[in-house]
Amino acid sequence: MRVYNFSAGPAVLPEEVLQEAADEMLDYKGTGMSVMEMSHRSKAYDAIIKEAEKDIRDIMNIPDNYKVLFLQGGASQQFAAVPMNLMKNRKAAYIVTGQWAKKAYQEAKIYGDAVAVASSADKTFSYIPDCSDLDIPEDADYVYICENNTIYGTKFKTLPNTKGHTLVADVSSCFLSEPVDVTKYGVIYGGVQKNVGPAGLVIAIIREDLITDDVLPGTPTMLKWKTQADNDSLYNTPNCYAIYICGKVFKWIKKMGGLEAMKAHNEKKAKILYDFLDSSKLFKGTVEPKDRSLMNVPFVTGNEELDAKFVKEATAAGFVNLKGHRTVGGMRASIYNAMPIEGVEKLVEFMKKFEAENG
Repeated sequence: MRVYNFSAGPAVLPEEVLQEAADEMLDYKGTGMSVMEMSHRSKAYDAIIKEAEKDIRDIMNIPDNYKVLFLQGGASQQFAAVPMNLMKNRKAAYIVTGQWAKKAYQEAKIYGDAVAVASSADKTFSYIPDCSDLDIPEDADYVYICENNTIYGTKFKTLPNTKGHTLVADVSSCFLSEPVDVTKYGVIYGGVQKNVGPAGLVIAIIREDLITDDVLPGTPTMLKWKTQADNDSLYNTPNCYAIYICGKVFKWIKKMGGLEAMKAHNEKKAKILYDFLDSSKLFKGTVEPKDRSLMNVPFVTGNEELDAKFVKEATAAGFVNLKGHRTVGGMRASIYNAMPIEGVEKLVEFMKKFEAENG
């Protein structure tokens, strides 16, 4: 029996995608082998990676002057790759709205003058700061955000005013959850293990003028975006199987109606859970309502022992991975694209029962 998996990542995937992959596990389309076993230089695999790129371009309406790269090292490796490839003036502006933005900011400090131009650390990252008129250094090479904060459950509803500077966004936990205007960004990247596929792959969408040989001295060959772009993500053996699964998820998103349909689906799910939290006497959300994420919903009872009891009983009832991140405690329900509405409805039913018994 499958559980309702509220993990922040690796996370729930569409059942029909998993079933298709299972059906093809031993013999992919008459090749007599699994995708795990085939050469990344083969015709069969070349078709898989090219089709995956075509589908994500269609879904996101990615302009021709942006490259799509399938990379390894997860989003965290891009914390270093971003400054290595973009810090021409050795200066960058960071908006620190959570642990991952903070880690990226600290990594950038190794390579140049990274300036925190806004932060929500003063209230435990429970809101998104006003980014309409930031004091961005004129010679900053880029402005960096983590668009959806997985741990704290906040989301940029309005992109910051970068005052003409290139915007770089880590979108790991909101990737493909709603329509996006790619032209507003210089770089969008995300680890796929939250909303798109299995762990071990990061997809980076980068405007071509930002992909050059002019990188910081000492930048490893593998971390030069130009190396990857010039070789169509095949400079070395890529994460073949993860790309194959992502390709299936792209097809599933198309079948479901694209990103507009995904957004409607995700808004409906989030409303069910937030409406309950707003009316509950026991549970409460931890994020300012205007900045709430559609993907990650943190909540608490206000009593650590009761939180632990809830997580234990929820797990026994088939609602797994609801424990909050170790840095903040409490609970967190990650309700990515593949989480069915029924999963959220049943979770709320369980929460109501728990409240009646423990309130």
